[in-house]
Amino acid sequence: MRLLVTGGAGFIGANFVHATVREHPDVRVTVLDALTYAGSSESLAPVADDVRLVHGDIGDGELVEKLVAETDAVVHFAAETHVDNSLADPEAFVHTNVVGTFTVLEAVRRHGIRLHHVSTDEVYGDLPLDDPIRFTEATPYNPSSPYSATKAASDMLVRSWVRSFCVRATISNCSNNYGPYQHVEKFIPRQITNVLTGRRPKLYGLGTNVRDWIHVTDHNRAVWRILADGELGRTYLIGADGERDNLTVMRTLLRLMDRDPDDFDHVTDRAGHDLRYAIDPSALRDELGWTPQHDDFESGLAATIAWYRDNESWWRPLKDASEAMYEERNQ
Repeated sequence: MRLLVTGGAGFIGANFVHATVREHPDVRVTVLDALTYAGSSESLAPVADDVRLVHGDIGDGELVEKLVAETDAVVHFAAETHVDNSLADPEAFVHTNVVGTFTVLEAVRRHGIRLHHVSTDEVYGDLPLDDPIRFTEATPYNPSSPYSATKAASDMLVRSWVRSFCVRATISNCSNNYGPYQHVEKFIPRQITNVLTGRRPKLYGLGTNVRDWIHVTDHNRAVWRILADGELGRTYLIGADGERDNLTVMRTLLRLMDRDPDDFDHVTDRAGHDLRYAIDPSALRDELGWTPQHDDFESGLAATIAWYRDNESWWRPLKDASEAMYEERNQ
């Protein structure tokens, strides 16, 4: 099998590539990545001899066409993903998330190639804090930020290309990921690396916002299950029943790092900050037999902390610029 992975040098994509090389040795992997600040060839260094890395823009129609023509399936991770950045400068999100997905869809349509499109639960907006309801594939879209709006647009493009052009595609919407190789601008690695560099951790607002956490390895195992056996045209929700408010995550992290659980600063909250995300993954579990393996969040978080301790050379060059950006935004 010849597999094209867009965005395969980013956080989730790189972990997917690592797992593919490790668990599917018969698959020949090509990675297309723009190698922006959030994507790094260093994330693929452990598998560099086993994959082909192409540096390029997902919106480059000629390049995407060429790569799709020589592949059997595409897993489309490429996206701008950081909500704060989308609030500061939405244009890149429109280009990558909307135009980039259109470019991929046109290429797979012309060549009849199987596509799996990776998306986010943020397209559904947010949920009340005191209501047990969870997102399902039937939940109406209600995006809150330029990031989630452009991901919602990309999902709708995939759905319409399936219906109008019979593109062989599936979609997955996943909850918040954590694990190795996540950029230090994101919540969990930001706090870990703040502690490791002698900075005080930072918490938006009161920290009451709830996220449904899943280890990146479990997310990628689900993507493989959908790619192999998912029903064409379907949307599958990926989650691990990992709901925790940000304050609890912060205090757990600090305790695991031998710090006072209240040794952090409250900072200006994010504009339009979604209250709660929660995924109902029952279709994925019941129909495709997927279950998460990292069902103990605390042990997964401890392993993630250990990875950042052991891989300072990967994240250290990113840290100062990231914190300078947050300081400028008073966050």
